[in-house]
Amino acid sequence: MAPELDAAIAAHYGHDPERDRLDTWAQLEGIRTRELLSRFLPAPPAVVLDVGGARGAYALALAQGGYEVHLVDPYRPHVEAASAAQSDTPLASVAVGDARELPFADACADAVLMLGPLYHLPAAADRAQALAEACRVLRGQGVLLAAGISRFASTFEGVRLGLIADPTFEAIVEGDLRDGVHRNPDPEGRPEWFTLAYFHRPEELHEELCTAGLLDVKVLAIEGPGSYQNLGVLLDDPTSCDAVLRAIRRVEDEPALLAASSHFMAIGRAPQR
Repeated sequence: MAPELDAAIAAHYGHDPERDRLDTWAQLEGIRTRELLSRFLPAPPAVVLDVGGARGAYALALAQGGYEVHLVDPYRPHVEAASAAQSDTPLASVAVGDARELPFADACADAVLMLGPLYHLPAAADRAQALAEACRVLRGQGVLLAAGISRFASTFEGVRLGLIADPTFEAIVEGDLRDGVHRNPDPEGRPEWFTLAYFHRPEELHEELCTAGLLDVKVLAIEGPGSYQNLGVLLDDPTSCDAVLRAIRRVEDEPALLAASSHFMAIGRAPQR
């Protein structure tokens, strides 16, 4: 049975923002996420479950790199797009599914990616269930990589773009800070204001993984000091791009700066079975 996707989230993805996001305004997020995957994933041909994998931006590249990749996403058009984009090294499986009820056997995966589900599950109980499912399907010492959005992302972005002067957007920011739930009252008219989501504090995401039973948990900045910047020219030049990435790596685990990163990555390992 297909998962029930919140209407606001479905409306947002109906605009197909994942089509080119990582190649345009979120280019740094894509570069850094791929870097962290290369650092923390076990070597191919490890089995990777990309939960909430959207159009397959990461899954397809991992499959081409020799991994056995299974993609699950709750939004059917994403699954169809990922299926259509497969090359000579296809994904092992592509399916519509729910992070809270994964269609996989116990201890079947060497790694689980959750690069979207935790921020699209506003209820703490749902996030806990998704993490429990990740732990269930991981083999002993398997790794989970889970992305979160900063509690303060809308504050920074609102000031940077001048949106904070709009009373409606300011109310969104106040809600984010109050309870972490990002609510866009006009998802059709203002899709750029994102959609229903949960915005974490870094220490909160760390605690959620620890409570789920994962070990050696760390939270690292994804964009870090590159957040909320227009870095297009710098990222297009290999020399300057390398300098930007070195700058982010130097402070990726600095507690005083983590919440200023628009996204962060939590990494944890399953206990030995």
